[in-house]
Amino acid sequence: MNLPKFLLADNSNHPEDIFVLHTEYPRFLINLKDDEVEWFEDLEGENEQELANELESLIEQAGEFYDSEMEGLE
Repeated sequence: MNLPKFLLADNSNHPEDIFVLHTEYPRFLINLKDDEVEWFEDLEGENEQELANELESLIEQAGEFYDSEMEGLE
């Protein structure tokens, strides 16, 4: 089974938070409420500038994914 690139996640202990899970490398969970990111990969040794550009793009895509999902619910 192929997982979607992004998944919405919630938790009853954090009802005000908005979580998006990125399932491909580098895997992470972002809380869109405060942009806090939890990484599931060790990113050391990567090209720092290339990685920074990729991560910025992925975080932006996570926000766009959330907005798209919310539009579909309206």
